[in-house]
Amino acid sequence: MISSWRRRRAERRAAKKPDLELIVPNHFLCPISLELMKDPVTLSTGATYDRESIERWIEAGNTTCPITNQILKNLEPVPNHAIRKLIQNWCVENKSYGVERVPTPRTPVTSYQVTEILSRIDDAEQRQDYDKCKRLVCKMKETAKESDRNRRCIVACGASRVLTATFDAFSRKGNFVTENVALLEEILSCMMLITPLLDDETSRINLSTSHSLRTVVWFMRFGNLSGRRNAVLVLRAILSSDQDRVDRVVEIEGALEGLMQLIKEPICPTATKASLLAMYYLVTPSKSHLESNKKATAMRLTEMGLVPMLLELIVDSEKSTCEKALGVLHGICSYGDEEIREKVVENALTIPVLVKKLLRVSDAATEFSVSILAKVVLGIADEERRGKAVVEALELGAFQKVLLLLQIGCDEITREKVTELLKVMNVYRNKVECIDSSDFKHLKRPF
Repeated sequence: MISSWRRRRAERRAAKKPDLELIVPNHFLCPISLELMKDPVTLSTGATYDRESIERWIEAGNTTCPITNQILKNLEPVPNHAIRKLIQNWCVENKSYGVERVPTPRTPVTSYQVTEILSRIDDAEQRQDYDKCKRLVCKMKETAKESDRNRRCIVACGASRVLTATFDAFSRKGNFVTENVALLEEILSCMMLITPLLDDETSRINLSTSHSLRTVVWFMRFGNLSGRRNAVLVLRAILSSDQDRVDRVVEIEGALEGLMQLIKEPICPTATKASLLAMYYLVTPSKSHLESNKKATAMRLTEMGLVPMLLELIVDSEKSTCEKALGVLHGICSYGDEEIREKVVENALTIPVLVKKLLRVSDAATEFSVSILAKVVLGIADEERRGKAVVEALELGAFQKVLLLLQIGCDEITREKVTELLKVMNVYRNKVECIDSSDFKHLKRPF
């Protein structure tokens, strides 16, 4: 009797329980992802897909329709508003099942629309129409902000060439500080939304003229916070693309001071890293550039007080910033100039910071630290002063760390420097007491 009552109760509950299984109509599903379409678009073959899926298919280099395998006459998909409205209505009807309504997507910009805007910007630049040019650049910037897809379309249409040419043209016109500063600031901001910024030689040439570089440096020194950030990012891109442009930047009045100011008074991590990278390109020796010019730049930066700022930055910065600061310090120490090395080694933080960063931050930071130690310590001509520097490094545990680095393994260049350091430090080991090995207890060894 009890079992029959339980059975009847279970049957009543089953009758009240709603059917939770919801079947999505097949024509609402994307043929590629097999998921509910959020932004249905139709190709020239008549097949409908979700925009994200079909654009990935086309960007992968495919020129055929996935369903029909026909050659696509046009790679620009057309929004299917009818299917989208049907999907939205179906979502509303099935709200009780937990289905959320698909939002109405923004229609992305087409290559034709981008080309039209760029053509009008070019025309306004030719006629020196300041107001129209600024209005069109602002429109381009807002379009780029809407989606990654819009940014990719803008880049593919050659926006970089047009924007850099416009920037150069209005940098040449009169006194840009009083006449064109607002337009130039908008162009800088728009260029930062486009990646890669300097995707062709024409863009690099446009931004590397003396007028353009002078304008970029002005924004880096006197612009607002976003303007200074954008300017140093542009400067970093210019220097990374071609080392032959280093001299042009150094010759501009206030360029080095502007970079120094961004490190001394940081406005954001991105700007700090960009200024460090720009300095790295300015001082690091390269085969395609005269060493004497970069040596003079390294000397100027050292006299301006860069070394103490770098050391303070290395002490408490995160991994990426620390690596870049060590890279700049390594570039400064790469020249066999006794005066530069004197200024580096006489700072009380130099040896403690370099020893501290060994085997702690990253492989790159360790390699930079070893190389700087070798250049600074071994480069001291006076034997007594060199001995004091070596003893200080030994007291901080440099011998144990360098020896462990040799045992763990490193590249050939670092191995040579490690061997040189060990030879010198071994001579002075008897003057130093053994240190506590607790400094290595958290070290993860790969063997």
